[in-house]
This record gives sequence, C-alpha cells and structure tokens, in this order.
Amino acid sequence: MTVSRETFDVLVVGGGHAGIEAAWAAAQLGARVGLVTTNPDRIGLMPCNPAVGGPGKSQLVFEITALGGLMGRLADATAIHTRTLNQSKGPAVRSLRVQVERDAYAVEAQRVLLAHPNVQAVRGEVAHLWIEAGHLCGVQLVDGRRLAGRAVVLSAGTFLSGVVWYGRQSRPAGRQGEPPARFLSQSLRAVGHRLMRFKTGTPPRIRADSVNYGALEVVPPDDPPGSFTGTPGPHAAAMPTWTTRTTARTHRLIQENLHLSPLYAGDIEGIGPRYCPSIEDKVVRFADKDSHLLFVEPDGIHTSELYLQGFSSSLPPELQEEMVRSLPGFERAVIQRYAYAVEYDAVDPTELTPGLQSKKLPGLFTAGQINGTSGYEEAAAQGLLAGVNAARFAAGEPEVHLPRESGYIGVLIDDLVHRGVDEPYRMMTSRVELRLLCRADNADERMVPYAVRWGLRPKADLERVEAKYARVRAELERLARVRVDGVSGLHYLRRPEASYAALLERGLGPEVPLTPEEAYQVEVRAKYAGYIERQIRLRERLRELSAYRLPAGLDYRTVHNLSREAMEKLERVRPATVAEAARIPGLRDSDITALLVHLARTREPAGA
Repeated sequence: MTVSRETFDVLVVGGGHAGIEAAWAAAQLGARVGLVTTNPDRIGLMPCNPAVGGPGKSQLVFEITALGGLMGRLADATAIHTRTLNQSKGPAVRSLRVQVERDAYAVEAQRVLLAHPNVQAVRGEVAHLWIEAGHLCGVQLVDGRRLAGRAVVLSAGTFLSGVVWYGRQSRPAGRQGEPPARFLSQSLRAVGHRLMRFKTGTPPRIRADSVNYGALEVVPPDDPPGSFTGTPGPHAAAMPTWTTRTTARTHRLIQENLHLSPLYAGDIEGIGPRYCPSIEDKVVRFADKDSHLLFVEPDGIHTSELYLQGFSSSLPPELQEEMVRSLPGFERAVIQRYAYAVEYDAVDPTELTPGLQSKKLPGLFTAGQINGTSGYEEAAAQGLLAGVNAARFAAGEPEVHLPRESGYIGVLIDDLVHRGVDEPYRMMTSRVELRLLCRADNADERMVPYAVRWGLRPKADLERVEAKYARVRAELERLARVRVDGVSGLHYLRRPEASYAALLERGLGPEVPLTPEEAYQVEVRAKYAGYIERQIRLRERLRELSAYRLPAGLDYRTVHNLSREAMEKLERVRPATVAEAARIPGLRDSDITALLVHLARTREPAGA
C-alpha cells in the first residue's frame, strides 16, 4: 500500500457547494487543504437549478457571505437575472433569488478556490476512511493511495451509493454521466453511523431555440438588480425568465402512466423532498388542481438550454417528450437532457455534534446532502461550518457552532443534529422562530462578529459593521425627538403609508445622510418596533432554557418521571442543554420538567 507524500491538515471529499465552502473556510484559517474529487473540472457544477437563493435560502446565502464564504460572491459575479421575492410582504420573508450563468459559476468557483495557496485539488475516488487504532488518519483512494489528513470533511452530495432512475430503468450514478461513490457508505457503517436512503430529482433541459416564447409570460429582472455582496455582477439584469403552466393533457398523460414511475411502482426506496416534489407527485397529491405553475429559466446568456423548474420527473424519456409538448409554448420543444430521479445514502445527522463532527469518529465531519438536506444553499452553509471546525480540530482548537437564535444557519444545524430528518430537509422562513430578528438585511450585524472571532474576516470588517449600526441607532434616537405631524418621527414611521424617504423629502433627515442600507434599517426597526421587541423577549426566554446544561455523562435512567421514549431519544441525541432537549421531536413538556427537577436536585442548574 502506498502512502501519499502529501500530508494535509484537512481533506475535503467532494467539490460541490458544501465542499467548496469547507475547503475555502479551512484554507482561510491557515489549514493545508486537499480537495479530493474524481474530476476537478466539475467543481462548482450546478446539477439542478441554475439559481441561488429564494425564500429561506437567500437568508442562508446572506449569512454565508457575512461569514466570509464564497456562494454569494460567486452568484453575484455570474448573475444574469435577479428578483426579490415576497416584496409585498414583511422584511422577515423578503428573499433574493439570483439566476446565474451555470457554466460560468463553476469556472468562477474553480478560479477562486484553486487559486488559494492553501488549497490543492487531488483527482481520485475515495474508497475508505483511513483509520488506525481507532484514530482517523485520512482517506484511502481506490487506486491504493493514502492521503494523510488530521481531519476529513465528507461532502459527497448525492453520490453515496447513488442510483439514477429513468422510468423503471436504473443504473449506478451520482448524477447524470458521473459514477457514484461506491465504497464510502460501507466505511461509514463500519464506524457506527446509521445510514438513511433519500431521493431527489431534476427536470428536463430544453433546447432554447425550440420554444415559442410568445406563448410564455415574461418575468423581468429587478431594476436595479439585487445582490448578495452589495455589488451586482455586470450582467445581473441581462435576461428575463418566463412562466408556463401544466395542462389537462399533461395531467392525463401522468395519471395514465403512473405504473411507469419507479416511485409509484415501488422501485425507489428512498424518501423524496416534500417541499420540492416531482411533477407526477404534485399531480397525484393535488388532484383538485387544474394546472401547476412552471418557471422557464435560461442556463446562461448564450446557452442552448432552458431549465424547466417545477417539472422534475422520473418517468421514461419517451413519455417526457409528450409531457413537455403538452405545455403552452413547448409544442415543438426538443429535450436535450432528460429528467431523472437519484437515490443516495445519507447519515443520520443526530449522530453529529453542533459543529458537524461525527460523534462516532473524532476528526470526521460531514456537510451537505450527506446530512439529509436538499439544496445548494443548505449544503454551502454546512460546508462553511464543517470547514471551520475541521481546521480547528487539525490545529487542536475547540469546536465552535452558531446558536439557534443567531440566524438561519443556526436553525438549520440545530434542526439537523437535535431533531433529525425523515425526508430531505429544506430551509424555509417558517422554521425560524426569530425570523424578524434574523432578516437577510441584517446578516452582517449578526454574523460578522462570529467571522472575526473565528478568523474568517479581519477586525476592520467588524469595525465597519459596528459603525454602520451605531449610525442606525443614533438616527432612531434622533427620530424619537423629532416631531412630525404632532407625533415623534418613530411613531410617524409606524403608520402604514409612512416612509423614511418621505421624511427626507420634508427636510427632516439627519445632517449627515445615511446610506441606502442604513436608511432601510432605520425604517424597518421603526416600523416593526413592537414586533421586534416581542421577538427579543422570546429570544431571552430561549436563552434561559439554554443556560440549563445537561452533564455529558448523564444517565437518563436516573431521571425520575422521564418517559421511556424520551429516555431513548435523549440517550441517542445527547443534547448539551435543556433547550436542545426541548427541540427533540417526541419529548413532552413533562419530560422537560423532569429534566429541570433532576438538575435542581443534583445542583446542576444554570450553567453559570
């Protein structure tokens, strides 16, 4: 057996969105990173929709950007269409969605990541984790090479024992045209991890010159364009997108051919995402609907392909032809790449720490779809945190994490490691209890302090953010003293028709004008002051429960009045605090009370 001459601090397995952020974060902290992938030219490839963001997801990207990650930067650099969703709703749910040039995104990701002096791409397929005497030493490749690493991040996406389905025909693959990771599942089981089987899918790609755009409804880009970094790319408003709808003929074709679907025929064992179902699943589950909205999105400015969002399917290719041509505008459409479903293995995320480290094998971290999530943004967020902690582990430093109340990434990780998943997890604004405090627009205020503390950003960045919000607070204090129509400026802004811009037009602004971003913060904080105060009180109550720490070696059999179900779940998850225990599905209020009483009796209450 040969051993590679290269010894890395961190080995990252997989070059998708999780792998990119893990490698970048670890490298930024000074770790020597080996990025192991079967083909470095596929790093950053977007195998599904050519877009970043959307409800719940854009909030993740703003937080990744504030923490010093790459996803927002890459999306802005390659944007061809931006649109802010939920504009008519409150600021908590407004979400940016950036359509990107798909191929350019991958090129830009490779250019930026592989230019980092601490990152080296290693071509190869990982066969096994390299473990000696119970300690993780690195990974072993299928060609016999061993790569030494103090920490390993697995970000294998849908490749773990992946199988793709076209109708009832299947073949091993991680995604279209690429082989699966054939051996890693066995390695994970060997160290004690429980694996689950999940499923996802992708729509067909349509030849752009075969579509009748006159029959489609145009969705124009925002003007001016939005961005994650504050600097829109040069082509951010270059393209429209379009919409069409399914028809009665579409639904009839699907209903008459469900026996050809591997999902309905029982061939697929994996559980699919509830919030991103296939078109056949939507037709069956929502039989009362006459049609379903579909989004037609270009893969680039000069692309030959269109992405048909909302039309994911695992039905046979010949049937897909008829289904697509039943859509308005697609009567003569030509499919360049057919839709398919993919089944893959995922680890049980309750077997991970809040820093995404395996509880079974120190030094092993996992991120992305391997943890039971779906979506680029969820994967990138996990990759960043796993990369930070892998670098810290390699340097002998303690693990860090983001508390739930800090924002969307905190909620995502907390849900995964304490609640677990029984289907691919998708981030949504409704999952976040404190979403009015954790908006996309104040991600810098919440995340930059962590980024600086962890070493991902310089202290000067924090000073700029602190100065920005000091100006916002000063303006709110000034408005409390200004009289407008007989009331204070703050009370004036709480009127539905009032705006900060109207105050400025009346000459009631500060001597030194605020930036547009600062002015927006003033208006939001004034207009929603009552709701924000309510959420601040809720945050404090959640923190109180978090102060009650559970001893690491607590024998839950000694806790009086604890239900058997609670005992089993607490033993498996091993929460650090009562707050974490309260979020485990199946635990009742009486179980939480039993824990608090036990802590009081054993003099282990507030973790002072």
